[in-house]
Amino acid sequence: MKLSREIKTGIIVIGGILLFILGFSYLKSTPLFDNSKTLYAVYDHVGGLQPGTQVSINGFNVGSVNDIKFKDASGKLIVTFSVNNNFSFSRNSKAELYDTGIIGGKGIQIKPVFDDAPSAKSGDTLITNTRPGLTDLLQQKLTPLQLKVEDAFTNADSLLMNVNQILDTKAKRDLQESLSGLNSTISSFKRSADILSNILSDNQSKLDSSMTNFQKLTYNFASLSDSLNNAGLGRTLASLESTVANLDKVLAGIERGDGTLGKLMQDEQLYANLNNASKELDLLLQDFRLNPKRYVNVSVFGKKQKDYTVPEDDPAEKTEDQ
Repeated sequence: MKLSREIKTGIIVIGGILLFILGFSYLKSTPLFDNSKTLYAVYDHVGGLQPGTQVSINGFNVGSVNDIKFKDASGKLIVTFSVNNNFSFSRNSKAELYDTGIIGGKGIQIKPVFDDAPSAKSGDTLITNTRPGLTDLLQQKLTPLQLKVEDAFTNADSLLMNVNQILDTKAKRDLQESLSGLNSTISSFKRSADILSNILSDNQSKLDSSMTNFQKLTYNFASLSDSLNNAGLGRTLASLESTVANLDKVLAGIERGDGTLGKLMQDEQLYANLNNASKELDLLLQDFRLNPKRYVNVSVFGKKQKDYTVPEDDPAEKTEDQ
């Protein structure tokens, strides 16, 4: 069956119209045969959101942005987007605008709410929310830091101006002289350090020998300590401590008047008697030295022994008279 030229022309025209409609719908990201619901969201700023951007729920793509236009003279933007009817949520759900990546780009994700409110349907306007992106967060964090840095530079500039005002020509000259003196001192320290290093280098062998001798001395001292300990020094010290304790007891007894020594120490009359006896013995010896005839009379030829006459200046009698 042959088709006439008019039928072929009609088919071509109808096909072109259908293709035009399909292409236009594709460019607007609005499917021609779709049962999804159309929702709206109002934002103050969309951050570069474009029609055709995906709309997701919990990271799953459920629709796309259809259109963006100004709502009124206030400059707010109304975003039209479609969502698949396979998932129901409350009209109190939020349409959140967020960054889709680090390098930019915005998307819409629905934060579904399940409450007693009616489910969202075509023509409803959802509550909106904008989540700060990485750039916004950096700007929020860096802005205070920038202000602090600016204040620091301002303060530093003021400090330098004050320093310049304080440091006049004389003060600058004095400061330069002080720095020169400090450099000289550091140079002197360096020379001293070099000399000390040379001395240590020249006497390295002597230092090593001294350290070796000190180590031997320490070892010998440790050996001596062990020898004294093994020789019974501990027992000797314990015996000495016991002896000192006994001596302390004896001295305490003497102080209390116990025993012969204690009585000698405490009896004042005995002390006085001993003192008097010592004096009388001294007088006796002195009298014997001065007047030996009083005590010894030797007769060689059998003469009659003469009676002793006490001299007038007898020291014993003087002592008794006193």
